[in-house]
Amino acid sequence: MSASSKPVAQTWFGPITAVQRRAMFALVPVAVAFGLVVGLAFLPLTSAFGGLAKVGSETVLELPDELVLPPAPESSTLYASDGKTVIATFGDQYRVQLEYDQIPESVVNALVATEDSNFFEHNGVDPEGVMRALVTNVANGGTSEGASTITMQYVRQVLSYTATTPGEVAAASEVTIDRKVKEMGYALALEEEMTKQEILTNYLNTVYFGNGAYGIGAAAQVYYGKVPADLTVAESAMLVGLIQSPSNYDPINGSSEAAQVRRDHVINRMVDVGFLEGAAGDEAKAEGLNLNPQQANNTSGGAIDSDYGFFVDYFEQWWNQQEDFGESEEIRKARLYRGGYQITSTLDADLQDAAQEAVERQKETGSEFALGSVVVEPGTGGIQVMAVNRNYSNDTSDNGDNTSNPEYKGSYPNTTNPLLSGNSAVPGYQAGSSFKMFTMLAALEEGLPLDTTIYSPYQYTSKYIVGDGEAACGNRWCPKNASRSENGNYNMWTGFGESVNTYFVQLAERIGVEKAINMAERLGIKFRSQEDLNLVTNNPDSFGPFVLGVTQSTPMDMAAAYATLPADGEYCEPIPAESAITLEGETIPFESECDQAVSVEVARAAVDAARCPTEYGAAAGQCTWGTAPQVGNAVDGPVAGKTGTTDGNSTNWFVGFTPNAAAAAFVADPDSPQNVVGKDNLGKPANAVAEILAAQWDMNGEGEFTPPTELVH
Repeated sequence: MSASSKPVAQTWFGPITAVQRRAMFALVPVAVAFGLVVGLAFLPLTSAFGGLAKVGSETVLELPDELVLPPAPESSTLYASDGKTVIATFGDQYRVQLEYDQIPESVVNALVATEDSNFFEHNGVDPEGVMRALVTNVANGGTSEGASTITMQYVRQVLSYTATTPGEVAAASEVTIDRKVKEMGYALALEEEMTKQEILTNYLNTVYFGNGAYGIGAAAQVYYGKVPADLTVAESAMLVGLIQSPSNYDPINGSSEAAQVRRDHVINRMVDVGFLEGAAGDEAKAEGLNLNPQQANNTSGGAIDSDYGFFVDYFEQWWNQQEDFGESEEIRKARLYRGGYQITSTLDADLQDAAQEAVERQKETGSEFALGSVVVEPGTGGIQVMAVNRNYSNDTSDNGDNTSNPEYKGSYPNTTNPLLSGNSAVPGYQAGSSFKMFTMLAALEEGLPLDTTIYSPYQYTSKYIVGDGEAACGNRWCPKNASRSENGNYNMWTGFGESVNTYFVQLAERIGVEKAINMAERLGIKFRSQEDLNLVTNNPDSFGPFVLGVTQSTPMDMAAAYATLPADGEYCEPIPAESAITLEGETIPFESECDQAVSVEVARAAVDAARCPTEYGAAAGQCTWGTAPQVGNAVDGPVAGKTGTTDGNSTNWFVGFTPNAAAAAFVADPDSPQNVVGKDNLGKPANAVAEILAAQWDMNGEGEFTPPTELVH
C-alpha cells in the first residue's frame, strides 16, 4: 500500500492532519492534566465523580465556596438618619438583578447558540470543543481557541469579581494551560452544585455588555431603554453579540456596522442550532439596530454631584479606615462599592439643609473666605451636619485658590478634610479663645471652683517665654485683653463670658498649662502641624500661648470636644454612620468609641460658665455680659458656647451647644490662612451657629442643662 493510500487517522470531530498529529505528540507534558478533566467531562450528567483530582499539588475539582451562587456586585446606598432620604450611592457597576423567568427566551437562545451550543448536554466541559481547541492551539503555538463553555466563562467571571488584588484579577483571566485546567475542574464541580438555569441566570446577571452595563437587565436599559422582557429577537442578538468584545462591537461609541455584522452572526447561529426558522432569522436581520441609548446609572464616586458631598466624602474615608471591612483599604472600598449595603448615616438631612442656608446667609458660596460648620450629637458622636460655603468637587484642577483662578466658582476638591475635618496638608485654623474651655476644665478638675476670682489687668506679663513679637515683653509673653476697659476682678463665669485673656493666662499658671493641653487631647483635639507639636511638646515655659488658641483646629474636633459638656463629661469620637444592612439582611451596628473624659461635676460646672457668652444666663452664679448674645436670643431653649478670635483677626470661631447638639463654625481664608478676615466677618460664625442651633432646637430640641452642685464656691 502506498503512502498516499494509507488510512487517515480519525477523531470524533474529523480527520487528523500531519500538522495536528505532530502537535498531539507535543501535548504529552499536559496530557495527564487535560486527560483527567476531559475524561470526567465524558461522564453522564448524573454521575458522581467522588474523589478529588489533582494537578501537581493543586486540587482542580475542589469547588471554592464563593463559586456557588455568589452575590453579584451591587451598589451600596447611603441614607440620611431617617433611613429614607438617599444622600449617596457607591458603586462601580450598573446592574439590574433578574430571576430566570425575567430573562427572555430569545436572550438565552442567542447566548447558547453563540457561546456554547452544547450547554444543555455537557456537564460543565464540552469534550469536543476542548480537544479541538487543544490540538489547534498547540499546532499554532498559541492560544487562538479557548473552548470555554458558559459554565467555564461564569467561573472566570466569579474569580475576577471575588479577586481582592490586581494580581488575583490578572490570574483569573490569564491565558495559561494551568488556569484552563483549573477552570474546567471548577466548571465540572459547579454543575454538581447548580442547575443549568441557575448558571445561566448568574452568568447573564454578571457579564459585561459595555457602556457601564453589567448584566442583561442593565444592558437592555442602556442600549434600548427597556426591560429585557420587551427585547425583540434582533435586539437580544445584538446584546449577546457584545459579550465577546464590548469595545469592538460597541454600537453607541464605536462602529454600528461592526455591531450589526456581529448581531447577524448571532442570528445565523440561532438558525443553525435550530432556535430560529430561516425566515424568522432573515426578518430579524432586516431590522435596523434601533438603538435608544440611555445613561448608565453608574454611581462611581458617591459624593459626585451630591448636595451632601462633603459629608459623603468624609463617610467614605471613615469607611475605608474600618478594619472590620477588610485587611486593606482596597478591600474595604471594594466592599462598599460592590457589597450592596444599605447604610443609615448620622446626617440629619433637614438640619443639614438649614445649616447650609445659615452658612450661605453669612458668606455666599464662592466667597474669598470659607465659612464652615459641623454639628455633633452629644453622647453618640453622630455627625449631623457638615456645611460649608463651597461646592463639593472632585475636580482637582480647581483647588479653590481664587487668586490664581479667575474663573473661580467656589468649588473645592476633597474639601471635607482641609476645611472641616483636617488633614496633614491643611491641619486647620487657629481656634482663638474657644480654646479657653480646656484651661477652665483643667482648672475645675484641679479643684478650683467657678467663683475663683483673679485680678486681671488689661495686659499681663506671664511667666511664659516667647520670641520677639507683639505680645512679648522682653522675653516674656504678655498678652492683652480685647479692650482697656477689661480689667479688674473676674471669676470663671465673668471671665469666660467676656473672654478675658489675662484671667485665663493666670488660671493656666496656677494649674500648669500642660494640664490644659492634656485636657484638649482627652477631648479629641489633634495637633496636626509641626508648629503645634513643637509648642505642646517642648519646654513647658513656652506653652503659654496655647491657652488663647494659637494652635490650629477644625470644626469637627471642636464640635466633638464641646459635645462632651452636655453629655456630662463623656467624649465620643465623631462617627458618620449608625448601621448597615448586608445583602443577606444582617444588621451591622456602628457605635462611637466613648470615654468619660471628665467627671460629671466638672462638665456641669463648665456648662454653667459657658452659658454666659450667649447671655442665656448661669444657674449657679452671675454673668455680666457675653460675647455672643445673638445666640441666646435666637435659640428658644438652653444654649451655651464660646467665641474665638485670633491675634490679627486671621480667623474667627464660635462653638455652641444645646443639651442635645454641639455646633462649631469658623471663617477664614482657606488658601492663605493668615489673611485677615476683617471686622465685618468677626460675628458671622456666631450668627451661623445661632441659626443652626435655633433650627435644631425647633426640630428636635429637648432637655435642660443640669446645674452644678459642686465646684461652685
